[in-house]
Amino acid sequence: MNSIAFDAIDLRLLHALQVDGRAPFSRIAEVLDVSDRTVARRFARLRASGLVRVTGVVDSRRTGDAEWVVRIRVRPDGAETVTQALVRRLDAAWVTVLSSGTEIVCMFRTDAAQPAPMASLARHRDILDVEAHRLLRNLMAQPWRGRTSALSADQVAALNPLAGDRSGRVALTDLDRRLLPTLAVDGRAAYPRLAGALGWSESAVRRRLDELRRADVLRFDVEVDAAMLGYTFQCLLWLTVAPARLAAVAAELADDPEVAFIGATTGTHNLLVFTVCRDAGALFDYVAGRVGALPGIDRVDTAAVSRIAKRGGSSA
Repeated sequence: MNSIAFDAIDLRLLHALQVDGRAPFSRIAEVLDVSDRTVARRFARLRASGLVRVTGVVDSRRTGDAEWVVRIRVRPDGAETVTQALVRRLDAAWVTVLSSGTEIVCMFRTDAAQPAPMASLARHRDILDVEAHRLLRNLMAQPWRGRTSALSADQVAALNPLAGDRSGRVALTDLDRRLLPTLAVDGRAAYPRLAGALGWSESAVRRRLDELRRADVLRFDVEVDAAMLGYTFQCLLWLTVAPARLAAVAAELADDPEVAFIGATTGTHNLLVFTVCRDAGALFDYVAGRVGALPGIDRVDTAAVSRIAKRGGSSA
């Protein structure tokens, strides 16, 4: 059991990093009214613990790429082998193992002109069945509230990076294709380190990173062990919703504190919802009392998550 516990400063730091994952520690310290050294020391401690990480996330809508939600049924004794193989794949952006131990759900990012990577998965000896559905739209307008409730509106406004031109698609450059995977591993990597690793000048890397952020191609996410925040039960919900109610149901659920992600997909189940609850009882109350009460939902399938092996391009 990890002995680290989050205090009020840690929670405010996590929220600040979610607002701007690359904000200088000096700027965060000013907003939090603590010293630069305190912020740097706290982040180093949380990062070294493996409980917190800042990662760069690409918005596929801006680049024209496709995202696929893939459900993989595996042999019980082959789940770990398949999981590690998926983690190593560059096109797998998210990999999670469900509590049954015989199913893995992952998110693949591919060129929009290419199909889901079904053929290579089907050839694996430990994979029994593969089902892929296109993610049509991410319907979650804000990050999970479990890690973004520690700052005031004024503090958030003081940290919020300026928006730029978000019209049209953005063509990725050779630099982008090297820069973005590096930031997926460490979103706060220093500019000199990025420049050295990529073989580009520091000024070019700094300028391009800023351009990608202003174009809304690149954002930064805070990965944190939800159990450290008191949320011990994570679950995937597959909802079958009447088409006329799809947008309304998604909008209502997206504002719930139990919801970390909601997306519209192809297939029989047209909404995928990732929930984070205090415990199994809280999930029951949420599904029965909240989800079940919404008009237009015809079916709810649930699957508890036992482990997230990869998030946003880096292994967990």
